[in-house]
Amino acid sequence: MNIENWKPKTALVSVSDKTGIVPFCRELVEQGITIYSTGGTAKELRVGGVAVTDVTELLRCSLRTVLERHKVPADTIAAILEETGQPFLRDRVKTLSREISAGLLARYVEEDRDELARMGIPSIDIVVVNFYPLERTIAKPGVTVEEVIEGTDIGGPTMVRSGAKGRRILVLNPACYEETLAALRDGRAASDEFITEGVAYGEYLVARYCGASAAYHGKGKYYFLAGERVDEWPVKYGENPQQAEATLYRTTDEDPLAVHRFEILEGSQPPSLVNITDLDRLLQTVTHVQAGFAVNQLGSPMIAVGVKHGNACGAAIAPDAAGALRGMLAGDLTAVHGGFVMTNFPIGLPEAELLRQHLHFADTGLKKRLLDGVIAPEITPEAFKELDRVDHGKCRGIVNSELGRLTPASLDGTPLLKRVRGGFTLQPNYTFVMDLRHARVEIFGELIEADKANVILAWAVGCTSNSNTISLVRMGALIGNGVGQQDRVFAAQTAIARATRQHHKDVPPHDVRGAVAYSDSFFPFIDGPEKLIAAGVRTIFATSGARKDTDVQATCKAAGVTLVMIPDKDGRGFFGHGV
Repeated sequence: MNIENWKPKTALVSVSDKTGIVPFCRELVEQGITIYSTGGTAKELRVGGVAVTDVTELLRCSLRTVLERHKVPADTIAAILEETGQPFLRDRVKTLSREISAGLLARYVEEDRDELARMGIPSIDIVVVNFYPLERTIAKPGVTVEEVIEGTDIGGPTMVRSGAKGRRILVLNPACYEETLAALRDGRAASDEFITEGVAYGEYLVARYCGASAAYHGKGKYYFLAGERVDEWPVKYGENPQQAEATLYRTTDEDPLAVHRFEILEGSQPPSLVNITDLDRLLQTVTHVQAGFAVNQLGSPMIAVGVKHGNACGAAIAPDAAGALRGMLAGDLTAVHGGFVMTNFPIGLPEAELLRQHLHFADTGLKKRLLDGVIAPEITPEAFKELDRVDHGKCRGIVNSELGRLTPASLDGTPLLKRVRGGFTLQPNYTFVMDLRHARVEIFGELIEADKANVILAWAVGCTSNSNTISLVRMGALIGNGVGQQDRVFAAQTAIARATRQHHKDVPPHDVRGAVAYSDSFFPFIDGPEKLIAAGVRTIFATSGARKDTDVQATCKAAGVTLVMIPDKDGRGFFGHGV
């Protein structure tokens, strides 16, 4: 500020979300600040006992000053002022005026102050504004263009941008009220640092607001992505330590399973970008497992999934937590070491001891298994102490109670964006849920009841793993995940090799005989199914649409293997393709 010992004297208040506005403005008044307000906000404040001056008084005051200077008769001035106070365009125009803009844009220098005084316009020092909820209006099913237009705020963004240029104190969210009051009490509100933070946030909100409007009216021609850095989630580094300046940004606060809505337990190291990616991929897998079981009416099992570099290396369902953890750990004992684990049930000390010790290799030289992180609805302090590595803080403990309340609605429906050189691509998220009663599902052979859960688990894991993928499940547990292969036959070979690799071959359920195999797309030839059949797979689930579909069906029938198929256009499960 250019004025020594400056203190704000006026505030312009116009809010759509009136949460907490009355006590906030009451304290502003107690601090000697005059409140100017509009329509519904002014009414809310008056009902709450807060002294408020209608914003039209700004126009009247200025107009009276000018008219009196030109010696206009008093009765004429009164008539003009009466007309000035009336609603304009049925209350459509409230704050769009030269007087308000001048009060916000005037610099804190003597020349501008004198000019305001000559015009009878007070300087406006604080802007308390939040906009009509345009994004929410646009998202309403069946919303009309007229509703979007009427739900578009013009005065709010105009005041914010004027206040930003005028270096005013901007208060743009009810969550900011307490911090603003504290800053006003101790004098920080006048500091360049405090004002600049508000200016930046204001410009961000206006950009996001205008972006939503442009995207809607442009019918997909324009797309805007606006994010706010999540300071509570410092990122240790990117994919590699050399990529040190990695950052997590949030785009929404409405999704209870958004990454930034998870809490990092005290004592945990900051996650790396790989850890954040693993968490996001775990959410895809766990929510698809839950949705698949709900849609197919297979109950609500305990779910445990372990990932390494974004792909499930272990996954299991069971009636109890211990069974789910044992099945998950047996999936790939080598890969899960140093991996990330997510559950839909709390982790107490018994569960933590299982994670550290169950089927742990004696020949690793380590007394207990090391994990890079555990994510659950809750982790008790005793459990986290057990999970923590010897070099304390390396095992991230991350919690979100929403994991214990998953439903099919928990699937992520936000678009998937991928950067490409010079731009980005956008696609709908993968929210398909396999229903074995789907009208276009064909079953060749007999799908026994016990294999339905295995089929759904294999599907949920495979469709959320990097394609091409073949996933093997037996006894409610993933035993081999052949991910990211360039041909389907090698994906089958990889899944079988992982299921029978060293350290697991004698550990149930790693006998491939009797397992279910899922393929995220069709088999172009019979060589893939032949590999699976030779290993002892009992049921194969794949899409149809290949020229050799009939050969695949005949091969499975001759081997006595059940084949479940759904057309590729309905059920293909490519995920992370080319990533």
